Amino acid sequence: MKLLVLIGLIIAVETHQFLVQDEQSLRNDMVRQQLEARGINHDATLDAMRKVQRHLFVPPQYRAQAYADSPLSIGHGQTISQPYIVAYMTQLLDLKPNHRVLEIGTGSGYQAAVLAEMVNEVYTIEIVKELGQQAEKLLDSLGYANVTVIIGDGYKGLETKAPFDAIVVTAAPDEIPPPLIKQLKDGGKMVIPVGPPAAVQTLILMEKQNGKVVETKLTPVRFVPFTRSQ
Repeated sequence: MKLLVLIGLIIAVETHQFLVQDEQSLRNDMVRQQLEARGINHDATLDAMRKVQRHLFVPPQYRAQAYADSPLSIGHGQTISQPYIVAYMTQLLDLKPNHRVLEIGTGSGYQAAVLAEMVNEVYTIEIVKELGQQAEKLLDSLGYANVTVIIGDGYKGLETKAPFDAIVVTAAPDEIPPPLIKQLKDGGKMVIPVGPPAAVQTLILMEKQNGKVVETKLTPVRFVPFTRSQ
């Protein structure tokens, strides 16, 4: 009996090692084929995308598709963005280790985890209570102690922790929320999709320079609508 138990443990360990290696291979392929091949070249972004276990941030029924080049449903009418969009938006922020970052739209927590691999402080706001709680639990279990999840209306930003070196918004408002512009540090950058919910939106990079905001329209995108508390 002891021999059978020992054999079972050996098989379990070897299977776990195989699965871990296979997942890492999938992430390496994702980075090489979906990101580097399409112009993502920011080393810290690429390293974070290789490291964060994306399959843990999607529902179990979609884990076989976790490293595919597509968004996936996470319930509550929300999605996890395709890897390229996550990497593209992250690269635009040009993050440094000492940066403080605000994310609006926690969703699954995947973008927050990528940011947490790169900077000291991440604050992320989610309006859907269930999603925010799930993301917080998962991020805590993975050791992301530098991420703070807040349940609330992201339109207002987080004035108590402002200003931020960078802000990333993962849902599309009709117009850029003024509180977010105010809370962006001078020299900081914000990436946000803007446009109506039932149409193609535009991804915008905003840079605050000497108190003035420079706005650059980048590419057409599709994001879930930016929702507000009633």
